[in-house]
Amino acid sequence: MKKFAIKILVNAVGLYVASLVVRNGVAFHGTGFQLAETVLIVALIFGLVNTFIRPVVKLFSFGITLVTLGLFTFVINALMLWLTSKISEHFAVQFYVKNFLSALLGSLVVTAVALVLHAVLPDDRKK
Repeated sequence: MKKFAIKILVNAVGLYVASLVVRNGVAFHGTGFQLAETVLIVALIFGLVNTFIRPVVKLFSFGITLVTLGLFTFVINALMLWLTSKISEHFAVQFYVKNFLSALLGSLVVTAVALVLHAVLPDDRKK
């Protein structure tokens, strides 16, 4: 449970930084506590999408991922972010991704932030 909570918080930070970097393409609406709540809800949706949908998409796109030497993974990540935006809209959560290019740039930012945070955070594996 602790590991899941840390993943959600890392995703939340990554998504928020993506909204700051990709200003016109990835956006949260709200201020103060409402904004923090929205970011956490979107991070939870993003985590669920990456847990349940992303593996299926990766399985069916294995051939094209192999042919592109793994670069198609960036497209999959962008699609997962875009899907998170569409699911958020369905639940009236104020998170928007404008288009595919914004999703691609946003997913790159989320991935970069997650890599940095996972490198900085202590590893709880037993040695």
